[in-house]
Amino acid sequence: MSQSLAAAGTAAGPVAELALTGDLTRPARLTVSDLLAWPQHETEVSFECATSGIQRHRFTGPLLHDVLMAAGPGFDPARRKERLRFLIAVSGRDGHHALLSWAEIDPDFGRAPVLLAATVDDSPLDGQGPQLVLPQDRCGARHISGIGAIRVDGGYLL
Repeated sequence: MSQSLAAAGTAAGPVAELALTGDLTRPARLTVSDLLAWPQHETEVSFECATSGIQRHRFTGPLLHDVLMAAGPGFDPARRKERLRFLIAVSGRDGHHALLSWAEIDPDFGRAPVLLAATVDDSPLDGQGPQLVLPQDRCGARHISGIGAIRVDGGYLL
């Protein structure tokens, strides 16, 4: 996994980064370019937005699960029940937040194909930063644009 140490600038403007933090053995700062190194998945999404009605977009990017597994979550992958106490907090630069459980994205449980989108409708998201895309959600409230941070936390007991 590539680890960018500071936001880089380009002729087109600054490149946004997201910070992977929390209960991880390999925390990182990632750009959209870094996310393109993972296998890319494409999904067409339709969701209701409270302010602008029905939205339809095509997103590409790696699975959130793949990116977080590469960062080394602080659990033994062989112990399924241990994974159930982990939460994933996603924060956008605009103050929008969403919380997911690890079980939602884990292939042994919910297997939701949550993306860290690197493109939307074939347009790269380098300047804005990646987007959290939950294709299974009917409502767009958990879609986060311009992700600034993702924190993995295993301190919760069930």
